[in-house]
Amino acid sequence: MSTTSTTYKYLAPNPKSAYKQLFIKGTRIRAEVIYSLYICDEPMTAEEIAEDYGLPVEAVKEAIAYCESDPPELASDYAAEEALMEASGMNDPAYKYHPSPKILSPQEKARLRRL
Repeated sequence: MSTTSTTYKYLAPNPKSAYKQLFIKGTRIRAEVIYSLYICDEPMTAEEIAEDYGLPVEAVKEAIAYCESDPPELASDYAAEEALMEASGMNDPAYKYHPSPKILSPQEKARLRRL
């Protein structure tokens, strides 16, 4: 979590997830998913996102503000995903034509979980 202590009404960690970033409470929706809809090539408003996902507008705005604060958990999650893709061969240009990820050893899986 970030070094500054912020209390969120609608966001909380999900202890069952490998992701360290915050989720919308009571859902499996990561804050980053909401934020990506807000900043994509064809961005949605907070109200549109709230309607599509059945969330309070305040929860969407809180998720956006959380992501805009650039918490270290987002960078950590991104680095872990990149490491997994690299280790499993998904970054190989040929993967597009023959999508079969490399089987990871238990040691490699343990190393990736520590990221």
